[in-house]
Amino acid sequence: MESTPPPTEPRKRGRPKGSTKAKAEKDKDTASAGTTPSRMRGSAGDKRNTAVDEGYAHWKQLVPVLYDWLASHNLVWPSLSCRWGPVLERGTYKTKQRLYLSEQTDHTQPNTLIIANCEVVRPRVAAESHIANFNEDARSPYVKKYKTILHPGEVNRIRELPQNKNIIATHTDCPEVLIWDVEAQPNRHAVLGAADSRPDLVLSGHQDNAEFALAMCPAEPFVLSGGKDKSVVLWSIQDHVSTLASDGTQSAESASSIVKAADNSTVGPRGIFQGHTDTVEDVQFCPSSSQQFCSVGDDSCLILWDARIGSDPVVKVEKAHNADLHCVDWNSHDENYILTGSADNTVCMFDRRNITANGIGSPVHKFAGHKAAVLCVQWSPDKCSVFGSSAEDGLLNIWDYEKVGQKKDTGSKTPGTPAGLFFQHAGHRDKVVDFHWNAHDPWTIVSVSDDGEFSGGGGTLQSVTNMARRSHRAVCHRLVNSAQFLEICNLMVPCLEMWRMTDLLYRPKDEVLTELQKFKDHVIECSKTS
Repeated sequence: MESTPPPTEPRKRGRPKGSTKAKAEKDKDTASAGTTPSRMRGSAGDKRNTAVDEGYAHWKQLVPVLYDWLASHNLVWPSLSCRWGPVLERGTYKTKQRLYLSEQTDHTQPNTLIIANCEVVRPRVAAESHIANFNEDARSPYVKKYKTILHPGEVNRIRELPQNKNIIATHTDCPEVLIWDVEAQPNRHAVLGAADSRPDLVLSGHQDNAEFALAMCPAEPFVLSGGKDKSVVLWSIQDHVSTLASDGTQSAESASSIVKAADNSTVGPRGIFQGHTDTVEDVQFCPSSSQQFCSVGDDSCLILWDARIGSDPVVKVEKAHNADLHCVDWNSHDENYILTGSADNTVCMFDRRNITANGIGSPVHKFAGHKAAVLCVQWSPDKCSVFGSSAEDGLLNIWDYEKVGQKKDTGSKTPGTPAGLFFQHAGHRDKVVDFHWNAHDPWTIVSVSDDGEFSGGGGTLQSVTNMARRSHRAVCHRLVNSAQFLEICNLMVPCLEMWRMTDLLYRPKDEVLTELQKFKDHVIECSKTS
């Protein structure tokens, strides 16, 4: 499948449709025209709305077959970021886990950082009828607000600290990075005129707004950021530390914090790195190092850095894509592989062993399955060859680079299906602005979209489990043979929320066919006696 040609003019990432500033401009235009702004689905008779609704309705019919668990949560306000936090309790049927998300308001209420408790249904527990009858226009009973932080400015990015996941960093529409201890922060009520919550630390160093590029180091409590000043900035939280929680099993009340509030709560950078010629859109640490990292930007460049040898680029890949780069991720299982996503609608996988010192290098593979700009890429924490990508086309694609080049011997593969694509989540009706794999629950993903114009709300939060761990008896009553199962799976090229795919999609093929055959025989036998 060929990718859509890049626009003639450089395209900046900007704010997703439905964000505060975009809504203000839209409402101003409609007011001057003497009309009332409307957010209801299809209010403008837009043909795109009809196409989106038809695709969504088709996807919803397939939900019981493709998902082991799905929870759709309608948001009051748009959200630009969502992250899984620590596990709080493990039960027989559900796991209680922290969930972080943002609310971006229209200034009638403060912008907020939401700390929620989410009940994640364990694999092969959810009933088929429950999965089929989810209400996308309601708030999910699985998501319960635990605490609200009144955030100074919009919350564009949330990242949790691996060494202590009660500590999170946020990017807003200002040069600073804000650090929050979510257990120490008081719960606030979001009312007009209320004072902003006070961050535990403020990281300074940028000379212009830093809104999207933010990463936390898996190896040490280091923070990395990029911004409109074309620079990458590195901090260590240890430069302003009390004590680290030595025992990760301690309760939230007894665990000591990695940060402490103080009169002088601003931390300066360890290093400032210059090499980009336009806005830095995303950054990522090497999984095993606090000194090696990479960055991408609107100059179409991928840059690798090493703080141990200076502030200049180690390798600079010019024209990594044919348009702005929006996102990057580094494989934690194999540190040679780096993913990039771009406004040219593609995802590229680079092998740093094939990139020379003069910046010459081509991707190992280019994944072309989106029809609009890619906004987020992320490697799976469970399998080294699997990753996800979300885009402005409303899709969250799941890829496996090991499937690239494999012969298709089923005879049911839909023509034109992109190489490596094996699942598409089409549960969102507008751009999927962020998603996060759950490291504590394999193949479970949370994602957010800015589809308020379709849903009548601020956006959609979805969580899905093992897109395919459904009850095999239920699956086989719907799928008489494995060829039909594969054919239905291949129709899934628009989809996303809080979800887990069925394990029939990623388990070994022979194992899956054997299990399906067993239940196929059962269904046939039942049909003879009924």
